[in-house]
Amino acid sequence: MKQQFEVTGMSCAACSAHVEKAVGGLSGVENVQVNLMAGSMTVNYADDQLNDQQIVQAVIDAGYGASVKGEKAKADTGADDQKELKTMQNRIVTSFVFLALLMYVSMGSMMGLPLPAFLSGMENAANFALTQLLLTLPIILVNRKYYVNGFRTLMHRAPTMDALIAVGSGAALVYGIFAMYQIGWGLGHQDMERVHQYAHDLYFESAAMILTLVTLGKYFETRAKRKTSEAISKLMNLRPETASVLRNGQEVQIPVDEVQVGDLVVVRPGQSIPVDGVITEGQTALDESALTGESIPVEKGAGDTVIAATINKTGFITFRASRVGEETTLSQIIHLVEEASASKAPIAKLADRVAGVFVPVVLVIALVTTIVWLAVGASFTFALSCGIAVLVISCPCALGLATPVAIMVGTGVGAENGVLFQSAEALEELHHVNAVILDKTGTVTEGHPVVTDVKAYGMSDVQLLSIAYGLEQASEHPLAEAIVTYAKEQGTHAPAVQDFAAQVGSGVSALIDGKQCLAGKAAMLEAQGVSLGDGVAFGEQLAEQGKTPLYFAQDGTLIGIIGVADVVKPTSKEAVAQLKRLGIDVTLLTGDHRKTAQAICDQLGIEHVVAEVLPQDKEREVRRLQEAGKKVVMVGDGINDAPALARADVGIAIGAGTDVAISAADVVLMKSDLMDAVNAIRLSRMTIRNIKQNLFWAFLYNCIGIPLAAGVFWASFHLKLNPMFGAAAMSMSSVCVVSNALRLRFFRPLVAEAKQKAAACSTTSCTACPATGCQTTIEENRKEVKTMEKTIVIEGMMCGHCSKHVHDALVKLEGVQEATVSHEAGTAVCQLSADVSNDVLTDTVKEAGYQVVEIR
Repeated sequence: MKQQFEVTGMSCAACSAHVEKAVGGLSGVENVQVNLMAGSMTVNYADDQLNDQQIVQAVIDAGYGASVKGEKAKADTGADDQKELKTMQNRIVTSFVFLALLMYVSMGSMMGLPLPAFLSGMENAANFALTQLLLTLPIILVNRKYYVNGFRTLMHRAPTMDALIAVGSGAALVYGIFAMYQIGWGLGHQDMERVHQYAHDLYFESAAMILTLVTLGKYFETRAKRKTSEAISKLMNLRPETASVLRNGQEVQIPVDEVQVGDLVVVRPGQSIPVDGVITEGQTALDESALTGESIPVEKGAGDTVIAATINKTGFITFRASRVGEETTLSQIIHLVEEASASKAPIAKLADRVAGVFVPVVLVIALVTTIVWLAVGASFTFALSCGIAVLVISCPCALGLATPVAIMVGTGVGAENGVLFQSAEALEELHHVNAVILDKTGTVTEGHPVVTDVKAYGMSDVQLLSIAYGLEQASEHPLAEAIVTYAKEQGTHAPAVQDFAAQVGSGVSALIDGKQCLAGKAAMLEAQGVSLGDGVAFGEQLAEQGKTPLYFAQDGTLIGIIGVADVVKPTSKEAVAQLKRLGIDVTLLTGDHRKTAQAICDQLGIEHVVAEVLPQDKEREVRRLQEAGKKVVMVGDGINDAPALARADVGIAIGAGTDVAISAADVVLMKSDLMDAVNAIRLSRMTIRNIKQNLFWAFLYNCIGIPLAAGVFWASFHLKLNPMFGAAAMSMSSVCVVSNALRLRFFRPLVAEAKQKAAACSTTSCTACPATGCQTTIEENRKEVKTMEKTIVIEGMMCGHCSKHVHDALVKLEGVQEATVSHEAGTAVCQLSADVSNDVLTDTVKEAGYQVVEIR
């Protein structure tokens, strides 16, 4: 059984490691994954040996709170994010007020600032020390959480980062109190040398500074982490609270959770669709951008499917609910994103293993550091300072956050752009791929036949189309449906038909205006004595292009040929080109005839094609490439693609495909757009690069910081870290890791040029431009778009001179009218009078000495 739990009270990677260890030790637990970022835990266990309550109790016994996802936590429930931030803000304000006073008292005299008479001079050293203690106590009181959690985890023999802070600041506090007693003894025995020594070694300001800076870092970290889960929050906020349902003929407003399958739901213009269903009455245009990223509203009518959280833009509709509650598409998307965010990528395992033993190792290093310095003759103050510095500079959080924060942001960004990763493993595995296998039908093509060519003999195209309409409207063949749809789009009149007859697998015949008309394959017409004449060459030409020619005759004479084909999607060609640009081999896999498949390949620029394959052959082809050392992605949409999707290193399912294909895939493309497969790979590569940067920074920080704090460089370079600076560095390390991961939010998906033109075009009912469906011709379209804007995101620009170098290089290019370059924003916005390729722009910026992150 698989169950999700909410876990509270975790503050660092060592916490999550301890929870994982506590639950993993239960009999019957097969697998457990704890996500620090999401405060969640996923457990696979044998339900005949274990139950949810036992798992919750194991977490509580470990010192944390837990509950089954959706229920109220049974222990350590804590506050929500907003309340937590408010509490932290109050703690920070209080801490800084008292810290400012404390720093003035402890260090003011060193900076020449006046102190009250009762605090000045060695004779008032006791007052001086006591005042510092009194100013430190409020800071300790408001930040007591570190001591409560830290010492509790020490008692459970599973120390966390809170334990490091508690021991480090506690040691400084105890030493300060010890120094106060020494000052008192010195004043009582007139040992002013002792008084002078300990009056300047109180360390109260170190204890206060450690707690204040760590709290400040935690505040920034918490605020940044909230942004990582914004994608899920946005999705949840899309759900309307209520729905208008027809009950006994009356319209009733009810909570959306009470809508049942089969209910008739009413939606007015401007309202959100509350649940999934099928329209029974009315027509409208739905804004599905929140789920698919597609900005253009989609026309819907009776019989069409509607999805929860999409927005009704124009018409009044009634639909019958088909999926409600957790079964809706939106709920499943939220579930997928949550699962992917909570899962762990293989790259996280090393960091998790290190974080699990990190705190005990640091405690040992701190103790050894103190003992060694004492053994070599250093003063107790020096040795203690080094030990405390080791405790407060080490940061398991930087290691623990490096992977999950990037995974959460990456999966969230993917969801916002219509790319759903079903696991973190898929997100990581995708960056390795070097081979893509594309299913043809429905993946690179539209998935349904459309009319592509009309050629009439001895009559006009309009007359031919009218006869074809009359013959095919009674047929149920998919090719006939394509002709009927096309005829309706052209406003063609359907003539009266008599004596209709269908010959299965060959064609149809009927009387139209008293004349015998035929439609079908060439063989059927020839069998009826019709001479095809010049039509033979045109039919063969269509067949070579992967199209199906349908022949039409009237009273024994050929009157025309209509070409029908499953046409390539407008974005497929550019998607294939982008895949190649990423260094990926592309193969087309289809059950169609080789001639049809090769025609598609020629159109798209695909070198490898495997045609006339059965479902098991598709899986075998994936395995063949894997055995050749390739990391393979399979992109498909049908039931017959499921075995290949499951076999591939990463399976990508088209969102419009079957449930079987989607369940077998690792990534789902909501928009059924092949360009999103490119974006999924780009996002994967960017996320893994970000994780590696985070891990490198975290390891480097600890590898340098801990030896520096321990005083390793003291003998050679007189370099030693003050505990206050150690606390500041530790806080900033986590903030840096989270902030770096948040850069993924600036990911911009590539959009095919044909799609951009279609979105920009205001003309409707288009026929002339096949790529965009625009009423104007392609040439007219080009003349109309006189200027174009491209934004280049650039790394490495540091000052105004850098901006000038990039500007001067870009404006020299033919077609670049103007370039607005900003080193602060890291962008160059180019106004183009002609199409300048992205490759040319990239090479130009690189030659100027800078790196291009992306062009949009």
